[in-house]
Amino acid sequence: MLPKRVLKSSASSTAPPAQSTSTAAPTTTAADFGLLLIRLTIGLLLAAHGAQKVFGFFGGQGLTVTGKGFAALGYHPGKLFALIGGMSELLGGLGLALGLLTPLAAAALIGVMINAMVTVTGAHGLWDVDGGVEYNVCIAVVALGIAAIGPGRLAADRPFRWGKGGWKEAAFALGLGGIGAAITLSL
Repeated sequence: MLPKRVLKSSASSTAPPAQSTSTAAPTTTAADFGLLLIRLTIGLLLAAHGAQKVFGFFGGQGLTVTGKGFAALGYHPGKLFALIGGMSELLGGLGLALGLLTPLAAAALIGVMINAMVTVTGAHGLWDVDGGVEYNVCIAVVALGIAAIGPGRLAADRPFRWGKGGWKEAAFALGLGGIGAAITLSL
């Protein structure tokens, strides 16, 4: 009979639950490592892609040849726009990888991907095998998603408000990336 009585009095108790006085730091979770893996993979690949354009690293053609390609796409002066696009990928990718100024890094990548979709891949449909937008959409969505959920516990932004992610951070990344792309495409 004792267990029933204890359960009954516990269930009817209106006392608040005891507060834990432990100040132990939360442990790093699989989600934190998952976000780090996504940030490092996408961020470092985009940073390397930008370094190909700007410096000719990793088998890239460098700024002069890339500038001629940009000019052929209608960006004038081509070398300047190649520098802007390449540095956006390089710095945006590094920012995403480090979780540093994450909404700004996401905006840079979103803006570059919008430009790529409009000027290069959009005319080829969805699938990358046909030269379509598939790859660009994936990069832009990953960048926006990380801005929305935050870069995680294993990020340089962790102590800052924007390091937590949220609607404002996602709106900032999408808005700034879109505005940057619109300005670039209008020139």
